[in-house]
Amino acid sequence: MSTVTDKPKVDLNVFKKHESEVRSYSRSFPTVFEKAKGYRVWDNHDKEYIDFFAGAGTLNYGHNNDAMKKLLIEYIEEDSITHSLDMATNARGEFLKRFNEIILKPRNLDYKVMFPGPTGTNTVESALKLARKVTGRETVISFTNAFHGMTIGSLSVTGNASKRKGAGVPLSHSISFPFENYLSDDSSIDYIERYLEDSGSGVSLPAAIILETVQGEGGINAASDKWLQSIEKVCRRFGILLIIDDVQAGCGRTGTFFSFERAGIEPDIVCLSKSIGGYGLPMAITLFKREHDIWGPAEHNGTFRGNNLAFIAATEALSYWEDDQFTKEIDKKAELMSEFVNHVVSEYKELKAEKRGRGLMQGVACGVDDVAGEICAAAFDRGLLMETSGPSDEVFKFLPPLTIDEEGLKEGFDIVEESIKTVLNK
Repeated sequence: MSTVTDKPKVDLNVFKKHESEVRSYSRSFPTVFEKAKGYRVWDNHDKEYIDFFAGAGTLNYGHNNDAMKKLLIEYIEEDSITHSLDMATNARGEFLKRFNEIILKPRNLDYKVMFPGPTGTNTVESALKLARKVTGRETVISFTNAFHGMTIGSLSVTGNASKRKGAGVPLSHSISFPFENYLSDDSSIDYIERYLEDSGSGVSLPAAIILETVQGEGGINAASDKWLQSIEKVCRRFGILLIIDDVQAGCGRTGTFFSFERAGIEPDIVCLSKSIGGYGLPMAITLFKREHDIWGPAEHNGTFRGNNLAFIAATEALSYWEDDQFTKEIDKKAELMSEFVNHVVSEYKELKAEKRGRGLMQGVACGVDDVAGEICAAAFDRGLLMETSGPSDEVFKFLPPLTIDEEGLKEGFDIVEESIKTVLNK
């Protein structure tokens, strides 16, 4: 009988032979990974990588977090409930209590919590459905370069043409408006208001406006506080629900737990997934104002909305937010990242680059075709995991675990700079 300690060395050709052509990250990172700790990952040939990818923002607290791992092992050894749909369990109840005490109450947010299913697109689908149910309207406004998920409803409010094409059917009941700075004169708010005011615009009053405060897959486009505040005012003026998709930008990625906190806005609905599960375990929640909780029992459900292992890790992850120390640490590391990004933009003029993002969610947008992908590939060869984003993959972006230390950041930055020099033949 084989055991974990036997460590079979799987060849990458296994995936090429047996797995669908739809696979993606195994092409970007062509090796077989075996072990991970903190912000470091090793493949099955013992090559070490620094992780500036973090499971696309799912591992904010690092790989195999010690405190979470200990609790998970204890929970499994005690034969505690693992799968429970939405039945009541101790793990589920403790997460609900702690989330209310540590996250919601200190921010004066009176939200109900819904477990819609374990992925980001699940929480977005539930948010769209609830907004339509509450308002009785069909249309949802989204934004250029938005990404909200890969199921049909989520794709309908996603901007990327190639992802939308994959639906294979018309994507309806949504309309895309320009995100901040998409238009050269930055008149996006005026544009939206004019369409909503004018009965001849062809745009019916929407149920909701959905947005990411920092567009992750769309190119690390960060909305200003002023723009977010203006969007909220538009929603209040016209009786539209405001949905914030915080799947990637939330859970501390921009410094505060919710990415919208510093703007001082209060969304009607908030979508969380990825790092809400703490350990990389599938989990998602949808938050909404108490008056919007008009669901009937099981009106929106899912078999894996009761992932108790995720609840255990998620509850422990909340300990990072019991005071503001973690935010201060993130802000300090974000300053280092901003300094490096600014250095790249000013030092390597050949990239025709600009700075994008905020917090520990930043990137470099390159004005030269294909160069961002080449830099990521060169970085991988040197032991750094980093991906591209943007409609033309023109941005190489940094999403390290929030727990990374300054040494790890600087080591990663050195690899990025070496990779840039190699690609530019400097």
